[in-house]
Amino acid sequence: MLAIGLRLGAMAMLSTMFMLVKVAGERGVSLPELMFWRQAMSVPILCGWLALTGQLRKLATRRLGSHGLRATVGTAGLCCNLGAATFLPLPMATTLGFTTPLFAVVLSAFVLRQRVGPWRWSAVALGFAGVLAVAQPGGAHAPPLGVAFGLGAGVIVAVVSFQIRDLARTEEPISCVFWFAFFGALFAAILLPFYARPHATSDWLLLIAIGLAGTLAQFFLTAALKFGQVATVVVMDYSALIWSTFYGWAIWGALPVHAMWIGVPLIVSAGLIITWREHRLARSVSPTSALDEGATEEAAHLPTLDLRRPGT
Repeated sequence: MLAIGLRLGAMAMLSTMFMLVKVAGERGVSLPELMFWRQAMSVPILCGWLALTGQLRKLATRRLGSHGLRATVGTAGLCCNLGAATFLPLPMATTLGFTTPLFAVVLSAFVLRQRVGPWRWSAVALGFAGVLAVAQPGGAHAPPLGVAFGLGAGVIVAVVSFQIRDLARTEEPISCVFWFAFFGALFAAILLPFYARPHATSDWLLLIAIGLAGTLAQFFLTAALKFGQVATVVVMDYSALIWSTFYGWAIWGALPVHAMWIGVPLIVSAGLIITWREHRLARSVSPTSALDEGATEEAAHLPTLDLRRPGT
């Protein structure tokens, strides 16, 4: 129950972060600025926490290049996640983020040459049918750029999950989180001279809140996977739909369009089938259960003993 509660808290924090991202974007804060402050805020918070608990040694690594590569791909995933939250209604952006397990199955089959049976292929087909229902190609309610960001996040987070699976063999969980935030902030800082501009005090408070919400989500994700099994807690990820729908209604006065009520059950069902099937196959590390960078920032779907999950 503790693990489930922590996972629900993580989804609440992630949904809150994406809501704040959307609000900040509407107030004129650029995407590179959002990316930088999302990552930069995590660095001092993590360092401070580790220093207070006497655990700074956990940041030591001999695989700085691997962390840099993971951060490069993960930063692209974070960009897609934040872009989807900026250009799409929050429930739609959240739903497209659930396509990560679908893309992970496809990557397992065609890139890693792993055998994928009829259960998971059927789930992939079901999930992509849901994507078509949600996105409605040619429809007016789904901006193509936003849909591209949402699906791009699904693909990239799936790739990152495999990278973290490799890092998990030698690295501390908190080390993966820290170096992703460190390198991600450096990458985003390159663009700041071209996009940064003065902001009102309220905008700075929004940026601080985005960083805090994302960092809290990472802590909750890590703790949840410490106290519970992946197959048990990952189902709680779909509670993010409740939060995104609530924020969409409370702040923007918008409810999901009719197509969402058709597509969401298909995508969620596909993810549950894949999770159930991989649990049945008793895989010790499941690359298709991860969310990043953002997840959901990470991607966004953090690492644990059983599964190293990407940050968000």
